[in-house]
Amino acid sequence: MEAQELFKKVRKIEIKTRGLSNQIFSGEYHSVFKGRGMAFSEVREYQFGDDIRNIDWNVTARFNHPFVKIFEEERELTVMLLIDVSGSNNFGTNAQLKQELITEIAAVLSFSAINNNDKVGVIFFSDIIEKFIPPKKGSSHILRIIRELIDFKAQNTGTNISEALRYLSNAIKKKSTAFVISDFMDQHFEKALQIANYKHDLIAVRVTDLRETEMPDVGLIRMRDAETGAYQWVDTSSSKTRTALRQYAKEKSTQLDMAFARAGVDMVRVYTGRDYVKPLMNLFKKREARR
Repeated sequence: MEAQELFKKVRKIEIKTRGLSNQIFSGEYHSVFKGRGMAFSEVREYQFGDDIRNIDWNVTARFNHPFVKIFEEERELTVMLLIDVSGSNNFGTNAQLKQELITEIAAVLSFSAINNNDKVGVIFFSDIIEKFIPPKKGSSHILRIIRELIDFKAQNTGTNISEALRYLSNAIKKKSTAFVISDFMDQHFEKALQIANYKHDLIAVRVTDLRETEMPDVGLIRMRDAETGAYQWVDTSSSKTRTALRQYAKEKSTQLDMAFARAGVDMVRVYTGRDYVKPLMNLFKKREARR
């Protein structure tokens, strides 16, 4: 992609997603993803009802009456975006590719994070780790991430979510909030999901397209698997074929829902060509209600 065209696309995404982040997400983000740790701030004299476990014995001994430690919640978070760049995301039938939707959501979350003074890092993955951008703060860092999201060319077309989750746990030592943004066209990653969620706070953003669940009657068409490259003729006029697709999609969704639930991972589903703000806001509110 030429530099001028890339700049225009980056600017367009920046204007849209920064505005959404400022107007809609910042307050919700702050309340839901505030820091988990506690940092020592100061001491004050003991008052009736204070937790005796917080008594600072050194200061108490010095002044001969009790003082307690005051703690503040550590505000800074590390936010990691695990971005699926496999071949299946180059699909979309509603005026938007899944990869384009992934880019927008990742940008919104990135701006929400930096507005909250948090660090943001990215892991691009297919069936290998394609690229790792270490977490940093600042607008220039976010613009670099958006440029990569728009212009990134993956080496491989397959998907290996387990590998991405293992890399997260190895690369990021401190507990982070990690968004896995993918269509989850993969299998056998539940164990890795559980292990990674034990160390980090994982959130799954499942990106899908309506035509992956409901095929219209458009006759005989030639379809290509974006991850394997294999072609296949499909008779969409057959009600049996369309029913089988619906059943497969339903079973796949049920399996994913159960896997996320067993791993204790929150999941939100978003669709190409549709509003993603409401689903994300509902996720934030659900998490806030549990705090």
